Amino acid sequence: MATPEAITAPTGGTGGPEITEEQRAANLLEAQNKAAALFVDFEKNLLRAGVSEKTLTEEIYQLGKDKYNVRTHWHRRLVRSGPHTLAMFNDNTPDRIIEEDDILYVDLGPVFEKYEADFGRTFVLGNDPIKIALRDTLEPLWYRIKDAFDTADDTVTGEQMYDIACKLTAEAGKKYGWKYGNVFCAHLVGDFPHERIPKDMITLYMTKGNHLPVRSVDKKGRKRYWILEIYLRDEERGYAGFFEQILNI
Repeated sequence: MATPEAITAPTGGTGGPEITEEQRAANLLEAQNKAAALFVDFEKNLLRAGVSEKTLTEEIYQLGKDKYNVRTHWHRRLVRSGPHTLAMFNDNTPDRIIEEDDILYVDLGPVFEKYEADFGRTFVLGNDPIKIALRDTLEPLWYRIKDAFDTADDTVTGEQMYDIACKLTAEAGKKYGWKYGNVFCAHLVGDFPHERIPKDMITLYMTKGNHLPVRSVDKKGRKRYWILEIYLRDEERGYAGFFEQILNI
């Protein structure tokens, strides 16, 4: 859910000679796999009720530092629970104690060996069937949108992909009234592009107004990699769910 404005500090480029496209993809995938492992550790060892969002955020940082040698996060670490899950990325919410029957999501941007990951997952404490249904809808929906991307031709634009994401989300959320909850459904990721790119909220995102093909290359002629986000809002019940990972590797 991050935006260029969300960067906490610049972190530098990869430096050195250009690497192959295959190696770039492998590095980004490795970073994501490490982020996924970090999330497994979080769910197993840290996730619990009775602790504040701020405390969990600090514990995640320490876990990443101690076990995965993560020293930098390219965007601020987010743990949001209950009604805070309805907030947008740049919103500031007060600290909140996670409750026994809560829904929460974690959104991290850890950097591994100068390559960014951007990874988000939703968790449910307790047995609320609708919260569980929302959580369990996210990943299959993500893959339906990915399938639409994979089968689209090379002219598919950022706006068209956003429209597809909203349409498929409406279909998936029809039973409970869930809706797509953001103004974009994907953003770029890579080997530290974010402190150098302009604050362009159109062409660097899959969103309304982006009429550029999403499979176009960057200024260096390299493939552009996208993070696809799913953000399901349940306005009636007062919470949301979130899921994100690399779209096109």
